[in-house]
Amino acid sequence: MARLFGRFLQDDRGATAIEYGLIAALISVVVVAVVPLLGPPLEALFEGAGNRLESAGK
Repeated sequence: MARLFGRFLQDDRGATAIEYGLIAALISVVVVAVVPLLGPPLEALFEGAGNRLESAGK
C-alpha cells in the first residue's frame, strides 16, 4: 500500500494538463476584460474606413 501511495505522489502526468487548463482560463479572463475596452475604438475605426470606401466608390 505504501508503494502504491508513493508512486501516486511521484506521478506528475496530470500536472501538465492542469497547467494548460489554468493558462487557458487566464487567457480567457484577459480576453473578456480587454474586449469591452477595445470595442468602441475598433468600431469607430471600421466605420471610418467603411465611410471612406463608400465615398470613394461613388
